[in-house]
Amino acid sequence: MEDLNKYISIYKEQLNKGDILIAYNELVKFVMKLRTDFMKSFSDQYSFAGILHGYLDYTYFYYSNDFLKSKKLKFGLVLNHLEMRFEIWLLGNTIPNQKKYWELLKMTQWNKDRTEMPQYSILETVLVKNPDFNNLNALSEKIEPKMTKVSNEILDYLKTLNSEE
Repeated sequence: MEDLNKYISIYKEQLNKGDILIAYNELVKFVMKLRTDFMKSFSDQYSFAGILHGYLDYTYFYYSNDFLKSKKLKFGLVLNHLEMRFEIWLLGNTIPNQKKYWELLKMTQWNKDRTEMPQYSILETVLVKNPDFNNLNALSEKIEPKMTKVSNEILDYLKTLNSEE
């Protein structure tokens, strides 16, 4: 790494401008609201964990159900800050479990065009590629049905694997 003091000086300068703090705080608040809304809408289907902030790269929360837990899996609804998009991730509770499910899922539609397992997950699929943050209600209404559809598709596929095991 180059001179860390240089990076910290640039970081401080950008924080002092205020734009990054405002944007980051609003993004986190929005993900927190999604979690709260989903807890109300989907509490009969999933349990939800708290918000995780990552390192200015991802803001996310996990959600799971009894089936996923029995397989030591969970979903993550992720705001990918670097790509500025919303994604669903399927994650394993351990690295060996992630590798096992990567082998089972690497040839599926969710991992097409991937030759290697994602760094933090088994699969990552984009829900909303170019979110419009000027209308948060419309954005929520766009994310919720896509999250439901993708989660159900992945769950259904995992259940077919379960019957083959």
